[in-house]
Amino acid sequence: MPTAVKISDELVAKAKIKSKVFKRSVAGQIEYWAKIGQIIEENPELPLPLIQDILIGKEEIKSGLGTPYVFGK
Repeated sequence: MPTAVKISDELVAKAKIKSKVFKRSVAGQIEYWAKIGQIIEENPELPLPLIQDILIGKEEIKSGLGTPYVFGK
């Protein structure tokens, strides 16, 4: 369920720029940043590029474009 949240004008301005680059809505960009921030807090030992690759891999599998890794093979 959507919830209104007050955020700074500066954050919105930065999100507008990034959202155009990555073809997301402004809200989608801020949600992406929040998701990445949450993952990083929960996994501080993982570098950002690895986290992004994992997220891309998960979406590829959902879309039928990848194959899951099977441990032990």
